[in-house]
Amino acid sequence: MTKIAWYKKPEMIVALSALLISVVTTIIGLYSTMIDRSYARASVWPRVEIYRSHSIEKGYFSYGVMNNGTGPAIIKYAKVTYKDKPVKKWSDFITETSLVQSHIGTRILPSQANVSVVNIANKAYVADMLEIDKQVTIELCYCSIYDECWLADRSNQSKEIAECEISDEQRFIQ
Repeated sequence: MTKIAWYKKPEMIVALSALLISVVTTIIGLYSTMIDRSYARASVWPRVEIYRSHSIEKGYFSYGVMNNGTGPAIIKYAKVTYKDKPVKKWSDFITETSLVQSHIGTRILPSQANVSVVNIANKAYVADMLEIDKQVTIELCYCSIYDECWLADRSNQSKEIAECEISDEQRFIQ
C-alpha cells in the first residue's frame, strides 16, 4: 500500500477547507463590525457652529450656537475672551441693559437645535456692539455620546481633540 501525503487525505482537505472558511469568515466579521461602529458614530455625530447675526436698520445683534450634526452635542465648556482676556459673563463687556442671554457653558444641544445665547434689541447700541465684536472670541468644546470631542470657534472649523479641559479662570460661566 502506498503512503498518501497528509495534505492529500480527504479528511485533511475537508479540515483545511473548514479552517480557511473560518478564517475568511472571521476577517469578514471583524470588517463588518468596524463598518457598523463607524456607522454608529456617524449617526450621532454632532457639528456645532457659532454664528453672529445683526441688523443696524432693525436694531438687533445676537450670537448663536447651532448643532447641524446628526447627534446631540454635549457642550463641556465655553470660553469667551474680550481684548484677549477671558470673561466670565456677557455683562463683563456688554453694558447694554436690554441684553437677553441664555446659558451655553454646559448643556446638551440636540441635533438641529439652535440657541440664541445673546440678544440685544437696541438700535442705538448695535453699531457699538459691532465694534466690540471685533475683539471677541468664542470657543466651545463639545463631545459626542461616544466621548469624541471637538473644539469649535467662530471660524466654524471644528478641531478634534482628546478631551475638553479648561481652567476655572478661563471658563465662561454666564
